[in-house]
Amino acid sequence: MKPQAGVARSSITPTKPVELTGWGYYLERFWLDIHDGLNATAIVLESVETRLAIVSVDLMVISSEFTHQIRTEVSDATNIPAANILVTATHTHNAPASGGLLGVGEVDPDYEKWAAEQAIAATVNAWKSREPVSLSIATTNAADLTFNRTRPAGPIDPTLTTLQIQRADDSTLAFVVGFQGHPTITTKLRPYSISRDLPGEVCDHLEKVFPGSTTLYLQGACGDVNFHRFYGDSESSAAIPARSLCLAAIESLCNRESLDASLLAVRAETVKLPTRRWTFDEIQSDRGEAEQRLRDCDLSGWKETIGRVMTTRPHEMVERHGGDERKAVPAMCRFNVEWTDQMLVDFESRPEWLETEIQAMRMGEFGIISNSSEFFTSLALEVRERVHLPHMMLACYSNGRIGYLPDAYDVERKTYAAYQSPKYCNQFPFTEESGPVMVAAMSDLMNSL
Repeated sequence: MKPQAGVARSSITPTKPVELTGWGYYLERFWLDIHDGLNATAIVLESVETRLAIVSVDLMVISSEFTHQIRTEVSDATNIPAANILVTATHTHNAPASGGLLGVGEVDPDYEKWAAEQAIAATVNAWKSREPVSLSIATTNAADLTFNRTRPAGPIDPTLTTLQIQRADDSTLAFVVGFQGHPTITTKLRPYSISRDLPGEVCDHLEKVFPGSTTLYLQGACGDVNFHRFYGDSESSAAIPARSLCLAAIESLCNRESLDASLLAVRAETVKLPTRRWTFDEIQSDRGEAEQRLRDCDLSGWKETIGRVMTTRPHEMVERHGGDERKAVPAMCRFNVEWTDQMLVDFESRPEWLETEIQAMRMGEFGIISNSSEFFTSLALEVRERVHLPHMMLACYSNGRIGYLPDAYDVERKTYAAYQSPKYCNQFPFTEESGPVMVAAMSDLMNSL
Protein backbone atom coordinates (compact mmCIF):
# COMPACT_ATOMS: atom_id res chain seq x y z
CA MET A 1 0.00 0.00 0.00
CA LYS A 2 1.38 3.38 -1.00
CA PRO A 3 1.29 5.88 1.87
CA GLN A 4 -1.68 8.20 1.78
CA ALA A 5 -2.38 11.67 3.16
CA GLY A 6 -5.25 14.09 3.35
CA VAL A 7 -5.55 17.71 4.37
CA ALA A 8 -8.50 19.92 5.25
CA ARG A 9 -9.24 23.21 6.97
CA SER A 10 -12.15 24.71 8.88
CA SER A 11 -12.68 28.26 10.05
CA ILE A 12 -12.63 28.88 13.80
CA THR A 13 -13.09 32.65 13.49
CA PRO A 14 -15.56 33.64 16.22
CA THR A 15 -18.85 35.11 15.06
CA LYS A 16 -19.70 36.83 18.34
CA PRO A 17 -17.70 38.93 20.82
CA VAL A 18 -15.22 36.78 22.75
CA GLU A 19 -12.06 37.83 24.54
CA LEU A 20 -8.65 37.59 22.95
CA THR A 21 -6.13 35.95 25.28
CA GLY A 22 -2.81 37.23 26.60
CA TRP A 23 -1.22 40.67 26.61
CA GLY A 24 -2.40 42.00 29.98
CA TYR A 25 -4.50 41.65 33.12
CA TYR A 26 -8.28 42.07 32.90
CA LEU A 27 -8.18 44.13 29.72
CA GLU A 28 -11.54 42.74 28.57
CA ARG A 29 -10.00 42.59 25.11
CA PHE A 30 -13.08 41.66 23.12
CA TRP A 31 -12.31 41.65 19.42
CA LEU A 32 -13.57 44.51 17.29
CA ASP A 33 -12.58 43.45 13.78
CA ILE A 34 -11.14 40.57 11.80
CA HIS A 35 -7.79 41.27 10.19
CA ASP A 36 -7.38 37.65 9.08
CA GLY A 37 -9.50 34.70 10.11
CA LEU A 38 -8.54 31.83 12.41
CA ASN A 39 -8.31 28.24 11.20
CA ALA A 40 -8.18 24.65 12.30
CA THR A 41 -5.94 22.82 9.81
CA ALA A 42 -5.55 19.05 9.82
CA ILE A 43 -3.24 16.64 8.04
CA VAL A 44 -3.65 12.87 8.25
CA LEU A 45 -1.10 10.28 7.18
CA GLU A 46 -1.59 6.56 6.72
CA SER A 47 0.85 3.74 6.05
CA VAL A 48 0.24 0.00 6.12
CA GLU A 49 0.45 -0.18 9.91
CA THR A 50 0.07 3.37 11.21
CA ARG A 51 -2.44 6.18 11.06
CA LEU A 52 -1.81 9.61 12.52
CA ALA A 53 -3.23 13.12 12.47
CA ILE A 54 -1.76 16.57 13.13
CA VAL A 55 -4.29 19.27 14.00
CA SER A 56 -3.13 22.88 14.28
CA VAL A 57 -5.53 25.48 15.67
CA ASP A 58 -5.05 29.24 15.65
CA LEU A 59 -5.65 29.67 19.37
CA MET A 60 -3.44 31.11 22.08
CA VAL A 61 -3.43 27.92 24.18
CA ILE A 62 -5.49 24.74 24.37
CA SER A 63 -6.63 22.59 27.27
CA SER A 64 -6.27 18.85 27.74
CA GLU A 65 -10.09 18.63 27.75
CA PHE A 66 -10.23 20.34 24.35
CA THR A 67 -7.66 17.86 23.08
CA HIS A 68 -9.55 14.91 24.53
CA GLN A 69 -12.77 15.92 22.79
CA ILE A 70 -11.02 16.20 19.42
CA ARG A 71 -9.13 12.95 19.83
CA THR A 72 -12.15 10.97 20.97
CA GLU A 73 -14.52 12.10 18.22
CA VAL A 74 -11.91 11.91 15.45
CA SER A 75 -10.89 8.43 16.54
CA ASP A 76 -14.51 7.28 16.54
CA ALA A 77 -15.00 8.63 13.02
CA THR A 78 -11.73 7.50 11.44
CA ASN A 79 -10.21 4.70 13.52
CA ILE A 80 -7.07 6.79 13.99
CA PRO A 81 -5.96 5.86 17.52
CA ALA A 82 -6.59 8.75 19.90
CA ALA A 83 -2.97 8.64 21.08
CA ASN A 84 -1.85 9.13 17.45
CA ILE A 85 -3.55 12.53 17.17
CA LEU A 86 -1.50 15.65 17.86
CA VAL A 87 -3.50 18.78 18.68
CA THR A 88 -1.44 21.94 18.84
CA ALA A 89 -1.94 25.72 19.08
CA THR A 90 -0.07 28.32 17.05
CA HIS A 91 -0.10 30.58 20.16
CA THR A 92 -1.21 33.76 18.41
CA HIS A 93 -2.10 36.40 20.99
CA ASN A 94 -4.83 37.80 18.74
CA ALA A 95 -7.12 34.82 19.26
CA PRO A 96 -9.18 33.30 22.05
CA ALA A 97 -7.99 30.30 24.04
CA SER A 98 -9.28 26.95 25.13
CA GLY A 99 -8.85 26.35 28.83
CA GLY A 100 -7.77 29.91 29.36
CA LEU A 101 -5.31 31.61 31.65
CA LEU A 102 -6.41 33.43 34.77
CA GLY A 103 -6.92 37.16 34.28
CA VAL A 104 -5.78 37.40 30.67
CA GLY A 105 -8.87 36.39 28.71
CA GLU A 106 -12.06 34.66 29.78
CA VAL A 107 -12.96 31.51 27.87
CA ASP A 108 -16.34 31.42 26.16
CA PRO A 109 -17.59 27.81 26.59
CA ASP A 110 -19.81 27.98 23.51
CA TYR A 111 -16.97 29.21 21.32
CA GLU A 112 -14.58 26.64 22.78
CA LYS A 113 -17.01 23.79 22.03
CA TRP A 114 -17.63 25.06 18.50
CA ALA A 115 -13.91 25.47 17.79
CA ALA A 116 -13.34 21.86 18.84
CA GLU A 117 -16.16 20.73 16.56
CA GLN A 118 -14.62 22.63 13.67
CA ALA A 119 -11.25 21.02 14.32
CA ILE A 120 -12.94 17.61 14.39
CA ALA A 121 -14.67 18.33 11.09
CA ALA A 122 -11.39 19.37 9.47
CA THR A 123 -9.66 16.20 10.61
CA VAL A 124 -12.48 13.92 9.50
CA ASN A 125 -12.59 15.68 6.13
CA ALA A 126 -8.83 15.28 5.80
CA TRP A 127 -9.26 11.56 6.44
CA LYS A 128 -11.97 11.26 3.81
CA SER A 129 -9.78 13.04 1.23
CA ARG A 130 -6.76 10.71 1.50
CA GLU A 131 -4.74 10.09 -1.65
CA PRO A 132 -1.36 8.54 -2.52
CA VAL A 133 1.54 10.82 -1.59
CA SER A 134 5.27 11.12 -1.26
CA LEU A 135 7.09 13.01 1.50
CA SER A 136 10.24 15.10 1.54
CA ILE A 137 11.92 17.20 4.19
CA ALA A 138 14.25 20.21 4.36
CA THR A 139 15.93 21.96 7.27
CA THR A 140 17.73 25.29 7.28
CA ASN A 141 18.55 28.13 9.65
CA ALA A 142 16.56 31.36 9.67
CA ALA A 143 18.83 33.53 11.78
CA ASP A 144 18.58 37.21 12.78
CA LEU A 145 14.77 37.22 13.11
CA THR A 146 14.45 36.52 16.83
CA PHE A 147 16.03 37.28 20.20
CA ASN A 148 16.01 35.79 23.68
CA ARG A 149 13.89 38.05 25.84
CA THR A 150 15.00 36.65 29.20
CA ARG A 151 18.75 37.30 29.16
CA PRO A 152 21.35 39.25 27.18
CA ALA A 153 22.61 37.28 24.19
CA GLY A 154 20.59 34.29 25.38
CA PRO A 155 20.08 31.22 23.20
CA ILE A 156 17.72 31.04 20.25
CA ASP A 157 16.91 28.15 17.94
CA PRO A 158 16.99 29.33 14.31
CA THR A 159 16.03 25.90 12.93
CA LEU A 160 13.37 26.10 10.22
CA THR A 161 12.08 22.71 9.07
CA THR A 162 9.64 22.17 6.22
CA LEU A 163 7.82 18.93 5.42
CA GLN A 164 6.47 18.78 1.87
CA ILE A 165 3.70 16.32 1.00
CA GLN A 166 3.24 15.79 -2.74
CA ARG A 167 0.48 14.17 -4.74
CA ALA A 168 1.11 11.46 -7.33
CA ASP A 169 1.39 14.15 -10.03
CA ASP A 170 4.15 15.89 -8.00
CA SER A 171 1.97 18.89 -7.14
CA THR A 172 2.09 19.94 -3.50
CA LEU A 173 -0.76 18.77 -1.32
CA ALA A 174 0.49 20.26 1.95
CA PHE A 175 3.37 21.70 3.94
CA VAL A 176 4.15 21.44 7.62
CA VAL A 177 6.40 24.28 8.78
CA GLY A 178 8.08 24.36 12.18
CA PHE A 179 9.81 27.38 13.72
CA GLN A 180 10.33 29.09 17.08
CA GLY A 181 9.14 32.63 17.83
CA HIS A 182 6.39 34.28 19.87
CA PRO A 183 3.63 35.34 17.45
CA THR A 184 3.00 38.76 18.96
CA ILE A 185 4.33 40.88 16.12
CA THR A 186 1.05 42.59 15.31
CA THR A 187 -0.54 42.53 18.77
CA LYS A 188 0.69 46.03 19.58
CA LEU A 189 -0.34 47.29 16.15
CA ARG A 190 -3.79 45.70 16.22
CA PRO A 191 -4.60 44.67 19.80
CA TYR A 192 -8.33 44.30 19.18
CA SER A 193 -8.13 42.54 15.82
CA ILE A 194 -8.50 38.82 15.27
CA SER A 195 -5.35 37.57 13.56
CA ARG A 196 -3.21 34.47 13.10
CA ASP A 197 -0.16 36.76 13.26
CA LEU A 198 3.05 35.32 11.79
CA PRO A 199 1.94 31.66 11.60
CA GLY A 200 -0.97 32.66 9.39
CA GLU A 201 1.17 34.87 7.19
CA VAL A 202 3.66 32.05 6.61
CA CYS A 203 0.81 29.74 5.62
CA ASP A 204 -0.70 32.35 3.31
CA HIS A 205 2.63 33.02 1.57
CA LEU A 206 3.35 29.35 0.87
CA GLU A 207 -0.18 28.66 -0.31
CA LYS A 208 0.08 31.56 -2.74
CA VAL A 209 3.38 30.31 -4.15
CA PHE A 210 2.10 26.72 -4.36
CA PRO A 211 -1.54 26.96 -5.53
CA GLY A 212 -3.69 24.08 -4.40
CA SER A 213 -1.58 23.42 -1.32
CA THR A 214 -2.43 23.84 2.38
CA THR A 215 0.13 24.76 5.05
CA LEU A 216 0.08 23.77 8.70
CA TYR A 217 2.28 25.66 11.19
CA LEU A 218 3.87 24.08 14.28
CA GLN A 219 4.96 26.49 17.01
CA GLY A 220 8.35 25.66 18.49
CA ALA A 221 9.97 26.26 21.86
CA CYS A 222 9.41 30.00 22.06
CA GLY A 223 8.89 30.41 25.80
CA ASP A 224 11.85 32.78 25.96
CA VAL A 225 12.10 33.91 22.33
CA ASN A 226 10.36 36.77 20.49
CA PHE A 227 10.70 38.17 17.03
CA HIS A 228 12.63 41.44 17.19
CA ARG A 229 10.43 44.14 18.68
CA PHE A 230 11.08 46.62 15.88
CA TYR A 231 9.08 44.39 13.56
CA GLY A 232 6.00 45.59 15.43
CA ASP A 233 6.69 49.27 14.78
CA SER A 234 4.71 49.46 11.53
CA GLU A 235 2.62 47.41 9.14
CA SER A 236 5.48 47.29 6.64
CA SER A 237 8.06 46.04 9.13
CA ALA A 238 5.56 43.55 10.61
CA ALA A 239 5.43 41.76 7.26
CA ILE A 240 9.18 41.09 7.11
CA PRO A 241 9.59 38.00 9.35
CA ALA A 242 6.88 35.88 7.70
CA ARG A 243 8.14 36.76 4.25
CA SER A 244 11.70 35.91 5.29
CA LEU A 245 10.65 32.55 6.72
CA CYS A 246 8.67 31.71 3.60
CA LEU A 247 11.60 32.52 1.33
CA ALA A 248 13.98 30.52 3.51
CA ALA A 249 11.61 27.54 3.45
CA ILE A 250 11.26 27.64 -0.33
CA GLU A 251 15.01 27.96 -0.83
CA SER A 252 15.64 25.03 1.51
CA LEU A 253 13.32 22.82 -0.54
CA CYS A 254 15.87 22.92 -3.35
CA ASN A 255 17.92 20.52 -1.20
CA ARG A 256 15.04 18.51 0.24
CA GLU A 257 15.48 14.85 1.06
CA SER A 258 12.95 12.13 0.33
CA LEU A 259 11.37 10.38 3.29
CA ASP A 260 10.21 6.80 3.44
CA ALA A 261 6.55 7.61 4.05
CA SER A 262 5.80 3.98 4.80
CA LEU A 263 7.81 4.30 8.02
CA LEU A 264 5.36 6.01 10.37
CA ALA A 265 5.42 5.65 14.13
CA VAL A 266 3.72 7.46 17.02
CA ARG A 267 4.00 7.16 20.77
CA ALA A 268 2.72 9.20 23.71
CA GLU A 269 3.42 8.94 27.40
CA THR A 270 2.86 10.79 30.65
CA VAL A 271 5.75 12.56 32.37
CA LYS A 272 5.77 13.44 36.07
CA LEU A 273 7.54 16.80 36.41
CA PRO A 274 8.83 17.92 39.81
CA THR A 275 7.37 21.14 41.22
CA ARG A 276 7.66 22.84 44.58
CA ARG A 277 4.86 23.88 46.88
CA TRP A 278 4.23 27.59 47.27
CA THR A 279 5.09 28.70 50.76
CA PHE A 280 2.42 30.35 52.86
CA ASP A 281 4.64 33.43 53.06
CA GLU A 282 4.74 33.69 49.23
CA ILE A 283 0.98 33.46 49.00
CA GLN A 284 0.42 35.93 51.80
CA SER A 285 2.96 38.37 50.36
CA ASP A 286 1.11 38.58 47.05
CA ARG A 287 -2.27 38.71 48.71
CA GLY A 288 -1.29 41.18 51.43
CA GLU A 289 0.20 43.71 49.02
CA ALA A 290 -2.79 43.41 46.70
CA GLU A 291 -5.32 43.92 49.47
CA GLN A 292 -3.39 46.88 50.91
CA ARG A 293 -3.04 48.63 47.56
CA LEU A 294 -6.70 48.10 46.71
CA ARG A 295 -7.82 49.31 50.12
CA ASP A 296 -5.63 52.42 50.14
CA CYS A 297 -5.65 53.14 46.37
CA ASP A 298 -1.86 52.93 46.67
CA LEU A 299 0.16 53.28 43.47
CA SER A 300 3.53 53.97 45.07
CA GLY A 301 6.54 51.86 44.12
CA TRP A 302 4.53 49.20 42.32
CA LYS A 303 7.08 48.75 39.53
CA GLU A 304 9.64 47.49 42.05
CA THR A 305 7.26 45.04 43.71
CA ILE A 306 4.30 43.51 41.86
CA GLY A 307 5.43 45.09 38.59
CA ARG A 308 8.81 43.38 38.72
CA VAL A 309 7.28 39.92 39.05
CA MET A 310 4.00 40.22 37.14
CA THR A 311 5.31 41.75 33.93
CA THR A 312 8.74 41.94 32.37
CA ARG A 313 8.01 45.45 31.03
CA PRO A 314 5.88 47.39 33.55
CA HIS A 315 5.48 50.47 31.36
CA GLU A 316 3.82 48.38 28.67
CA MET A 317 1.25 47.11 31.16
CA VAL A 318 0.28 50.72 31.85
CA GLU A 319 0.10 51.45 28.11
CA ARG A 320 -2.24 48.50 27.61
CA HIS A 321 -4.57 50.00 30.20
CA GLY A 322 -4.78 53.25 28.27
CA GLY A 323 -1.77 54.80 30.01
CA ASP A 324 -3.61 54.84 33.34
CA GLU A 325 -1.82 53.42 36.39
CA ARG A 326 -5.12 53.66 38.29
CA LYS A 327 -6.39 50.86 36.05
CA ALA A 328 -3.20 48.84 35.57
CA VAL A 329 -2.18 48.48 39.21
CA PRO A 330 -5.64 47.49 40.55
CA ALA A 331 -5.88 44.94 37.73
CA MET A 332 -2.63 43.32 38.88
CA CYS A 333 -3.82 43.42 42.48
CA ARG A 334 -7.08 41.77 41.48
CA PHE A 335 -5.08 38.99 39.85
CA ASN A 336 -3.11 38.36 43.05
CA VAL A 337 -6.29 38.11 45.09
CA GLU A 338 -7.85 35.69 42.62
CA TRP A 339 -4.85 33.40 42.14
CA THR A 340 -4.35 33.08 45.89
CA ASP A 341 -8.07 32.33 46.31
CA GLN A 342 -7.63 29.41 43.93
CA MET A 343 -4.40 28.16 45.42
CA LEU A 344 -5.51 28.32 49.06
CA VAL A 345 -8.16 25.68 48.37
CA ASP A 346 -5.66 22.81 48.41
CA PHE A 347 -2.09 24.07 48.34
CA GLU A 348 -1.12 22.09 51.45
CA SER A 349 -2.47 18.75 50.18
CA ARG A 350 -1.69 18.94 46.46
CA PRO A 351 1.15 16.65 45.30
CA GLU A 352 4.47 18.30 44.48
CA TRP A 353 4.57 17.14 40.88
CA LEU A 354 2.71 17.76 37.66
CA GLU A 355 1.71 15.04 35.24
CA THR A 356 1.71 16.05 31.58
CA GLU A 357 1.74 14.35 28.19
CA ILE A 358 4.55 14.20 25.67
CA GLN A 359 4.11 12.77 22.19
CA ALA A 360 6.52 11.74 19.44
CA MET A 361 5.86 11.13 15.75
CA ARG A 362 8.38 9.75 13.28
CA MET A 363 8.32 9.65 9.50
CA GLY A 364 11.54 8.06 8.32
CA GLU A 365 14.40 10.42 9.16
CA PHE A 366 12.02 13.15 10.35
CA GLY A 367 10.38 13.52 13.76
CA ILE A 368 7.95 15.74 15.65
CA ILE A 369 8.31 15.87 19.43
CA SER A 370 5.68 17.73 21.45
CA ASN A 371 4.82 18.90 24.93
CA SER A 372 2.22 21.19 26.49
CA SER A 373 4.51 23.94 27.73
CA GLU A 374 6.00 27.23 26.69
CA PHE A 375 9.35 25.47 26.45
CA PHE A 376 12.63 27.33 26.94
CA THR A 377 15.26 27.34 24.20
CA SER A 378 18.17 25.91 26.17
CA LEU A 379 16.03 22.86 26.94
CA ALA A 380 14.89 22.52 23.32
CA LEU A 381 18.46 22.70 22.05
CA GLU A 382 19.41 19.92 24.45
CA VAL A 383 16.60 17.77 23.06
CA ARG A 384 17.96 18.39 19.58
CA GLU A 385 21.43 17.28 20.70
CA ARG A 386 20.12 14.08 22.24
CA VAL A 387 17.78 12.99 19.45
CA HIS A 388 19.37 10.99 16.66
CA LEU A 389 17.48 12.47 13.72
CA PRO A 390 18.68 14.88 11.03
CA HIS A 391 15.30 16.62 10.83
CA MET A 392 13.02 17.41 13.75
CA MET A 393 10.30 19.87 14.72
CA LEU A 394 9.34 20.72 18.27
CA ALA A 395 5.61 21.25 18.67
CA CYS A 396 4.97 23.06 21.91
CA TYR A 397 1.58 24.29 23.18
CA SER A 398 0.34 20.81 22.29
CA ASN A 399 -2.33 18.51 23.76
CA GLY A 400 -2.84 20.72 26.81
CA ARG A 401 -1.29 23.67 28.62
CA ILE A 402 1.06 23.81 31.60
CA GLY A 403 2.46 27.32 31.16
CA TYR A 404 6.13 28.20 30.87
CA LEU A 405 8.72 25.48 31.47
CA PRO A 406 11.84 27.55 32.22
CA ASP A 407 15.41 26.45 32.59
CA ALA A 408 17.47 26.61 35.78
CA TYR A 409 18.67 30.15 35.00
CA ASP A 410 15.15 31.55 35.22
CA VAL A 411 14.06 29.33 38.10
CA GLU A 412 16.98 30.54 40.21
CA ARG A 413 16.09 34.18 39.53
CA LYS A 414 12.34 33.74 40.09
CA THR A 415 11.58 35.49 36.81
CA TYR A 416 8.20 36.10 35.21
CA ALA A 417 8.25 32.73 33.45
CA ALA A 418 9.35 30.83 36.53
CA TYR A 419 7.39 32.63 39.26
CA GLN A 420 4.38 34.31 37.65
CA SER A 421 3.36 31.86 34.94
CA PRO A 422 2.33 29.03 37.31
CA LYS A 423 -0.24 31.35 38.88
CA TYR A 424 -2.12 31.70 35.57
CA CYS A 425 -2.50 27.92 35.44
CA ASN A 426 -3.21 27.31 39.14
CA GLN A 427 -0.01 25.27 39.43
CA PHE A 428 2.99 25.00 41.69
CA PRO A 429 6.19 26.48 40.24
CA PHE A 430 8.67 24.27 38.44
CA THR A 431 12.08 23.55 39.93
CA GLU A 432 15.58 23.47 38.47
CA GLU A 433 15.09 19.73 37.92
CA SER A 434 11.84 20.09 35.94
CA GLY A 435 13.50 21.03 32.66
CA PRO A 436 16.06 18.22 32.69
CA VAL A 437 13.34 15.67 33.49
CA MET A 438 11.33 16.88 30.49
CA VAL A 439 14.39 16.90 28.21
CA ALA A 440 15.29 13.33 29.13
CA ALA A 441 11.73 12.08 28.67
CA MET A 442 11.26 13.78 25.30
CA SER A 443 14.62 12.59 24.00
CA ASP A 444 14.11 9.02 25.14
CA LEU A 445 10.61 8.88 23.66
CA MET A 446 11.75 10.20 20.28
CA ASN A 447 14.75 7.90 20.18
CA SER A 448 12.54 4.91 21.01
CA LEU A 449 10.67 5.16 17.71
